[in-house]
Amino acid sequence: MTRLQDCRALDAQDPLRALRDLFTLPEGVIYLDGNSLGPLPKAAPDRIARAVREEWGEGLIRSWNTAGWFELPQRLGDQIATLVGARPGEVVATDSTSINLFKVLSAALSIARADAPARRTVVSERSNFPTDLYIAEGLCRERGFTLQLLEGEQIRSALADDTAVLMLTHVNYRTGAMHDMRALTRTAHAAGALVIWDLAHSAGAVEVDLHAADADFAIGCGYKYLNGGPGAPAFVWVHPRHADRFWQPLSGWWGHATPFAFTPDYQPAPGIQRYLCGTQPMLSMIALECGLATLLAARPLGGMAALRRKSLALTDLFIQLVEERCEGYGLGLATPREHALRGSQVCLTREVGAYAIVQALVARGVIGDFRAGRPDILRFGFTPLYLRFEDVWHAVEHLREVLSEEEWQRPEFNRQHAVT
Repeated sequence: MTRLQDCRALDAQDPLRALRDLFTLPEGVIYLDGNSLGPLPKAAPDRIARAVREEWGEGLIRSWNTAGWFELPQRLGDQIATLVGARPGEVVATDSTSINLFKVLSAALSIARADAPARRTVVSERSNFPTDLYIAEGLCRERGFTLQLLEGEQIRSALADDTAVLMLTHVNYRTGAMHDMRALTRTAHAAGALVIWDLAHSAGAVEVDLHAADADFAIGCGYKYLNGGPGAPAFVWVHPRHADRFWQPLSGWWGHATPFAFTPDYQPAPGIQRYLCGTQPMLSMIALECGLATLLAARPLGGMAALRRKSLALTDLFIQLVEERCEGYGLGLATPREHALRGSQVCLTREVGAYAIVQALVARGVIGDFRAGRPDILRFGFTPLYLRFEDVWHAVEHLREVLSEEEWQRPEFNRQHAVT
């Protein structure tokens, strides 16, 4: 039986414990929702204020050159590349995850149509994040492809000679289940299909190696584990073998080979730069740079491998404590126990009251979130940069009290908010 003092002993031995000081964390809050929105890096407010006051206020338009604004999408892309197994010059920070998916899926469908016109099916997981499915549905309708949705365990055997693209999220947003990227990519390639990976719940949370997996395209989110702030720019990666083959459909001036030549015809930039579109949001980019700095600070301490070890230890502890201390309250486990199949979150199920339980926890300062479904999900993210083992203990103790005292049945916790 794990005790509170055992958790404190683990914290005292944690080689990553100093990284917590990089964040602004409200007193009395246990933040288990970094898989939806990362917390504020302490460096961000002053850095953004300096950008506003000096770079915008004094430098004015000169700051595109003097403050390095113009190169910032590529510079941040190179930092993200170190977290996902890409190489310098292969990633750009830009736009949103949905827009970047539109770009890469459009390119992948163009490649498929050119190389294997008989292939007309895009395969994805039925429980993939809805925006990915919405983007795919619209593009398939427009381009004359069919979108086929399968359960995760059906995908490998369902890839066939009509499959053009396999489009998956590496870590499932509802359950925290993680696909074997290398194995599925190999299977898809053997079937003649291209593969797109959404790394929204992977980048900065688990070890990713796009080149080792031989992936074709990848996109990801900047405001979850990368701590870039609400609505932070996302990122896009394209394997060099594909990067110059086709225009992406949003052929804006920032993706032009010579944007300041102002020619009336579009000439795409080489490589990943053509996946830029319009003028980039500099203040948001600067906030993302502060978020990435929190992850890069882990490199001397073992980098993503060390973060992954702690993530697994935190999620193991949470599962163990829930099962020890919350037995008999109708909670189930949606997240795989096996380390190789788990991301950096734990999702519990409950037939009745899941939303209200989460709201009761939030009122106590334990912030997770709720995802509707069959069954409903209580979702908890574990970011090893700032979470302590002691936090896990207290979070489970709050959960036990909410359940044992039936606190979740209070009316105020059963009023549905717009964002869950």
